[in-house]
Amino acid sequence: MKLHHTLPSLLLILSSCGVLQPVKDQAVHHVLDPLVVERSLTSSVPTIAIKRPSIPGYLDRQQLVTRKGDELVLSELDLWAESLDVAISRVTATNLSHLTGSMNIRPVENFTTLDYPTLLELDITQFDPGGTNTLILKGTWKLQPVNGKPIPAHFFRIELPIPSTTDSSACRIIAMNRALESLARQIVANKHP
Repeated sequence: MKLHHTLPSLLLILSSCGVLQPVKDQAVHHVLDPLVVERSLTSSVPTIAIKRPSIPGYLDRQQLVTRKGDELVLSELDLWAESLDVAISRVTATNLSHLTGSMNIRPVENFTTLDYPTLLELDITQFDPGGTNTLILKGTWKLQPVNGKPIPAHFFRIELPIPSTTDSSACRIIAMNRALESLARQIVANKHP
């Protein structure tokens, strides 16, 4: 019987001391955004499905990853609002649509159920700061015709400065958006199908 009276009293004392007070979440959730200027989408071509890109395992996490020499540092406060591979395919689709005027460029989860003649395959091997105030996006891309034989991939390496300010993560996101814009421009300039 004493235990029943002691437990509520203990809980009341703990709550009055502020032990059970809510803690404010200090995390910042980041998203990637397309930078190509929006224009009217009036064309039905090109028709491209964008497969979710492959990314290195160290980037496949909610935290932003930074290189410090040979070490990878995970930010506990700077987080992605969506998975990075989903963000890359979404932004790439929007950038390509704005560049071409096509309303038929879409990121897809399950390509086999859709009727697209071309699949954009992205294999990203690096998408993070590569040194002092630079961002590196590198890997390969190819616009694979669905009913054609395999074509060779195009290698890309995009290196951009990250402006140095007090909010380094915001500047990094801007550089990442610029890198994806540059990649979309390369794809449009070199597309073959």
